[in-house]
Amino acid sequence: MKQILVTGATGELGTTVIETLLKTMKAENISVLTRKEESKTEFEQKGLKAFIGQYSDVESLEKAIENVDTVLLISSGDQGDRMQEHKNVIDTAKKKGVKNIAYTSRSLKDKNTLVNKLMTEHFLTEDYIKESGLKYIIFRNALYMDVLPLFVGKHVFEKGILQPAGNGKVAYVLKAEQAEAIANVLMNENFENQTLNFTGSDAYSFYDVATVLTELSGKQVAYKSVEVESFKKIMLDNGVPEPMVKKIVAFNLDIKNGQEATVTNELQHYLGRKPTNLKEGLKIVFNL
Repeated sequence: MKQILVTGATGELGTTVIETLLKTMKAENISVLTRKEESKTEFEQKGLKAFIGQYSDVESLEKAIENVDTVLLISSGDQGDRMQEHKNVIDTAKKKGVKNIAYTSRSLKDKNTLVNKLMTEHFLTEDYIKESGLKYIIFRNALYMDVLPLFVGKHVFEKGILQPAGNGKVAYVLKAEQAEAIANVLMNENFENQTLNFTGSDAYSFYDVATVLTELSGKQVAYKSVEVESFKKIMLDNGVPEPMVKKIVAFNLDIKNGQEATVTNELQHYLGRKPTNLKEGLKIVFNL
């Protein structure tokens, strides 16, 4: 039986991975890394092996990775030095004799033409894993449908959708389904240096999102695609900080350029069912 360490254990993705693993694995075969003492206690009460630590603290990583054969590295946020944090986990896994490493990357069409440079760190992490000599599975996850309320704003049913994404499409997936499929792979697959693209069964534009929100809410929701400079001015005038505006614009331009539109059946295969479609997903994330 594998001894699996799940990093980022208290995030939404990590939580669902753990819940899915517990359906068929003994709790004692799951280790978790968390930053919070109260979370550590909760995990231990369920029978898991829990460790306080973070990616920037190599000593804590060494304790958590001791006697583990498989590590799930859930990608770090972009607040710190993400690449160094990822390298710390990978290097420690290698040092401690871990056999297998899995990483939550992103399903993007072409790393060489990305506008959002933060996303290139996913590909750099993939390369570092491949160079490590560890057996790996890379999960290239589609953009989460769960983020759509953040993209379109609180007043979407009054003001509609305003983005500089043109007719670009995204193969959205619910985060919970991504996590469930990841756990299924961790439990059942041998690590043979695979890269899996976990996407929805279809790709959708903001025009599609607007149409479905109109249908579900009974309120007319329109999508207006605007030029980048106009969009920036509107966001800044509304008090959105400039760094956040740049990040939103970069996401949208990658969508416009087709970076997020790849569709595969690999998520469906590991879920054992079709992923939730746009209509059913929007019902969930907008509580409609």
